[in-house]
Amino acid sequence: MAKEALTGTKPFSPFEWMLAGRYLRTRRREGFVSVIAGFSFLGIMLGVATLIVVLSVMNGFRKELLDKIVGINGHIFVAPIESPLTDYPEVAARIAAVPGVRRAIPLVEGQAFGSSQYNGSGVLVRGIRGNDLRQIEHIAGNIRQGTLENFEEGEGVAIGRRLAESLSIQAGDTLTLITPRGAATPFGTAPRVKGYPVKAVFEIGMSEFDNTFVFMPLTEAQNYFNRQGDVPLIEVYLNDADRVDQARAAIDEAAGRPIMMTDWRQRNRTFFGALEVERNVMFIILALIVLVAALNIISGLIMLVKDKSEDIAILRTMGATRGSIMRIFLITGASIGVIGTLAGFGLGLLIAANIQSIQNFLSWATNSNLWDPTLRFLSQIPSDVNPGEVATVLGMALTLSLLATLYPSWRAAKLDPVEALRYG
Repeated sequence: MAKEALTGTKPFSPFEWMLAGRYLRTRRREGFVSVIAGFSFLGIMLGVATLIVVLSVMNGFRKELLDKIVGINGHIFVAPIESPLTDYPEVAARIAAVPGVRRAIPLVEGQAFGSSQYNGSGVLVRGIRGNDLRQIEHIAGNIRQGTLENFEEGEGVAIGRRLAESLSIQAGDTLTLITPRGAATPFGTAPRVKGYPVKAVFEIGMSEFDNTFVFMPLTEAQNYFNRQGDVPLIEVYLNDADRVDQARAAIDEAAGRPIMMTDWRQRNRTFFGALEVERNVMFIILALIVLVAALNIISGLIMLVKDKSEDIAILRTMGATRGSIMRIFLITGASIGVIGTLAGFGLGLLIAANIQSIQNFLSWATNSNLWDPTLRFLSQIPSDVNPGEVATVLGMALTLSLLATLYPSWRAAKLDPVEALRYG
């Protein structure tokens, strides 16, 4: 017992760290082993960084799309049953008073063809009260031309910036709207054609909305679409978009009349479901990069053990225990994984925080448009780092790296010193 205490070393002693550090340095004899270790390090670093960046961009997409789609279209949609919604001011006021409801907006909605003397495009016309429009932050807070003051007075409209660009018009110009649902005549329904001055140009930042929406005063929209003093829809905005189910019963009671309700989850279930599936698949695919790098650690350590078999035998004959030998190679392999993971963590956060600047630089360097908003819905690349997901990525990378060192370290510890010295 006394002899064993004298010859043994404490776990993870400076002696073990020193040998592990020497095995990581490049030597002429084991240069190929060091090359494998270097590739393992790069693989883990790039895998972790790529996972962090991709997950951050996917989270940013979901957050921005949810914020804009739900922020513009509301959370719950109330439609009348049995009779037209002619009492919409009173119903909207009662719903707006429900706890958890931020506002309730009566809407008239219809499709039309918008044109100018230069071009034409299909548009979605939304009739809305002026005070309600000014309460929608994505519109009121992103006016690029004109103003929403006195919007409900007169016949002015507010349009998206991309629509204004495609029609080559700006605030103060005239937008002509054409709809097939015009006045009834003895020869059938005649198309309705009417020009409206553009009072404001807004930019939501989502190309589909900026290229489609035309906001019109509610009373004018009722006249334009032949509504007899009623609205087909009341949009309800909640303080918390995830508390839809809790708000349904209270809204149904506050309406005081038969209504039908749908919510943002039902309208966008397929879209956000596809985003979630894509995100999960990307995580699995990119996690394979880290797995491959971990397998490289295994191969590199096995080659290192074979190359250092004589050294291991000499250490054993000098009194090094099996546990000490195993810890030396554990430290060697784990160092690659830990340092690579931390480097990937820093690189991933750096890229995720500056991804828009990187995209702008690459667009400038290549003299090309690498991000076309008309194809990708959003004007800029979004990024939202989730600390929980980053912790998951780091934990996965560290776990795989540590597991990859177990088998080679065990082989090193089981090496017979006599056989190693006899056969080299």
